[in-house]
Amino acid sequence: MGSEASRASSFQVLLLLLLLLLRAERLRGAELTFELPDNAKQCFHEEVEQGVKFSLDYQVITGGHYDVDCYVEDPLGNIVYRETKKQYDSFTYKTMVKGVYQFCFSNEFSTFSHKTVYFDFQVGDEPPILPDMGNRVTALTQMESACVTIHEALKTVIDSQTHYRLREAQDRARAEDLNSRVSYWSVGETIALFVVSFSQVLLLKSFFTEKRPINRAVHS
Repeated sequence: MGSEASRASSFQVLLLLLLLLLRAERLRGAELTFELPDNAKQCFHEEVEQGVKFSLDYQVITGGHYDVDCYVEDPLGNIVYRETKKQYDSFTYKTMVKGVYQFCFSNEFSTFSHKTVYFDFQVGDEPPILPDMGNRVTALTQMESACVTIHEALKTVIDSQTHYRLREAQDRARAEDLNSRVSYWSVGETIALFVVSFSQVLLLKSFFTEKRPINRAVHS
């Protein structure tokens, strides 16, 4: 009897969580990984309402010293954020005016290093998972508390997966770069070894070569 009630309660929790996830509105934003050539700048634009908070997280995955210039510009042309040669950073801002906000990544200081940049741009606050959750005066039920806990755990899992995916891509790029350098160094050492060995053979051969004088007969 108790086991059936427990199974029924678990099923209700999962059903309520699924309905809430389907009902919840998603944040407006973008998540992108792109190539940034040397001496280049890439800009993105997003229209944001007044009084809305947005956040920008970025990280350089591959290329050079893993650094990039970044700045955010409001619709009036004012720079609200600027950093130079950063490997990664986070920025949160509440808009003062409505309009198109521009955020740019610059690799103009680099003459030959291509970069791979990841960024996550989110607009607005996350809506509550439960309706009227912020205005409630009563405590959450056990089912609602379980739904909120599961929702927070899923968000943590998603953030951890993104972090580990970026670290894996960065470490793989470093390993491939190190492997190519080791390969070129090995080829150079092999060529140098053959040249030195051949030169030593010729030198030793010259030591044991008998030089015979050439007698010229003078005919009278």
